[in-house]
Amino acid sequence: MLNFIVCEDEPEFSKKMKHWIDSFMMNYDLEYNYYSFSGYDTKFEKLVKSECGFKVYFLDIRTKKGSGLDAARLIREGCDDWTSIIVVVTAFGEYRYEALGNRLYLLDFINKMDDCETRVTEALKKAMKNYDNRHKSLSYEYNHTIHKIEFRHIIYIEKEPDSKRCIIRTSYGSQLIPKSLTEVSKMLDKRFLKMHRSMIVNLDYIKEFDVKENKITFKNDEYTHLIARNKKKELIKNARTRC
Repeated sequence: MLNFIVCEDEPEFSKKMKHWIDSFMMNYDLEYNYYSFSGYDTKFEKLVKSECGFKVYFLDIRTKKGSGLDAARLIREGCDDWTSIIVVVTAFGEYRYEALGNRLYLLDFINKMDDCETRVTEALKKAMKNYDNRHKSLSYEYNHTIHKIEFRHIIYIEKEPDSKRCIIRTSYGSQLIPKSLTEVSKMLDKRFLKMHRSMIVNLDYIKEFDVKENKITFKNDEYTHLIARNKKKELIKNARTRC
């Protein structure tokens, strides 16, 4: 999932940011979320720490509720997130060298007073290139929308009962894919194992395998008993090297 996160304490400018982002995304048949904050509060911090997919931040340097540079440090150093895109958008141009010199891997530093809409659009183009070239993803179309789910976020994929669709269970929720389990398996890499005619699991997400009870427990504490007999040896072999 693609997520745009804007922190801006000027309501009118916040509306402009949403309009620019929505207008830009009209060129892409991609599902995305938009989050707006007026400051760096606990709700902002909760989203930063959550696993909800690929994040693109537009941060103001100074708000009534904290500093954008402190927020960038939380993202990079506090959460060890060096994948998300961070763009600073501010009226305080004097902070440019401080911001870019802090080794926070900012994509850009944009002055609100200097052709801001064009600069934001350019930053969005760069962010989308990074999004397309990031970690391996499962990409598919459903309901006229392109969905991209990074492999690293997929826990398991299960056949939907009495349906030709499958349910993709991720670390941040569930998605439907209009394909059979066999078709989906051909779109994945070696970290995935088809354990049953109704289940594919991500070996990286297995916490334990109870052979006696024929039970897989995942790292989010969900579990399944959908394990075919002829898959047990392969599961044990892979589980020993990954758990």
